[in-house]
Amino acid sequence: MRLPTELIDLSSEQNDILDLCRTFATEQIRPIARAVDEADTEVPWNIWYAAADVGLTSFMLPESYGGGGYTDVFTQCLVQEELCTGDLAIGNLLTANGFFAHPVLELGTAEQRTRFLTPLTRQRPPMTSVAVTEPDTGSDAAGLSTRAVAKGDRYVLSGRKAWISNAGASEYYVVFATVDPRLRSRGVTAFVVQKDTPGLSVSAPWPKMGQRALINAEVVLDEVEVGADDRLGDEGAGFAGLMHTFDRSRTILAAAATGVARAATEYATEYAQQRKQFGKPIIEHQAVAFRLAEMATRVESSRLMTWRAAKRIDAGLPAARESAMAKLVASETAMYATWAAVQTLGGWGYSREFLVEKWMRDAKLEEIEEGTSDIQRLIISRSLDDRA
Repeated sequence: MRLPTELIDLSSEQNDILDLCRTFATEQIRPIARAVDEADTEVPWNIWYAAADVGLTSFMLPESYGGGGYTDVFTQCLVQEELCTGDLAIGNLLTANGFFAHPVLELGTAEQRTRFLTPLTRQRPPMTSVAVTEPDTGSDAAGLSTRAVAKGDRYVLSGRKAWISNAGASEYYVVFATVDPRLRSRGVTAFVVQKDTPGLSVSAPWPKMGQRALINAEVVLDEVEVGADDRLGDEGAGFAGLMHTFDRSRTILAAAATGVARAATEYATEYAQQRKQFGKPIIEHQAVAFRLAEMATRVESSRLMTWRAAKRIDAGLPAARESAMAKLVASETAMYATWAAVQTLGGWGYSREFLVEKWMRDAKLEEIEEGTSDIQRLIISRSLDDRA
């Protein structure tokens, strides 16, 4: 089930980076996936720096800041799927700086882009985070309670952020706060905060069900002072920037979910070809064969929906509905395919002898992060009157 690139016109540079990703996923990511999962709340710095050495932590950043120049969402989706066939959590970790970079590129000045993005392309790059979610605010991004109070040419940030990926390990955080809660979305403003800024603290990493390569923790902002030159865009511009970021990130996460679904399908198919019951390989039993057929069909469907959303974004077209559709279908495909892989392996699938049980735990997060499946359905349903 290699990535079906024969029907799309890829440049030699795109083919090169896909070859690199395929090799890196097979030789570097997959062999350490179990150990990283067992370590739970430890940051896998070794694989981070190994990926940085070959340009995989900065391939999505513009060349003008030292990145690889693959700024189009379509190529980023191709890369994400390949990396996540090695391991979903590690694949998501290695491309995390792209999520940080987008609001900087969307809202920041030329000086801010240089200041915040250039460090991400050096030989030993820092990790970064985007801080939106709060203990009482998840999908309602307009209802943030973290405050940003103007104080001369500075701002004072106060509040708590929850479930922040790479928190504690990150050197830079894009923090979304409100200058006035009464304004809802019109008050949301983005700031870049450095790790060592007085008043910023991070909890111990939280143990999780899956995707343990990405540590998560709470970030507390206790009267954190930042300069006006650390604000991205105008006051109130953060919400629009965040929504555009979600369109891109949901599409790329759909590619990630497609990657783990593809890995599960490949794994289960190979197992079914070798495992014998009742005198023949279990793939020759209709119940198993039909389940594998369903897995393969769903993988192809989620990939095509992901590519469609990516192409719309790259063309400058509205893509909120398409990105929501892609994430919805791909995340639920990932959950189905990993469940089906466990089912195909039977007792062995339930054991830690094989990776499929890990992939099923990892896949669950795809139905939750960047908006749950319920939220994706809400976005889609609200769009039907506009572009039915």
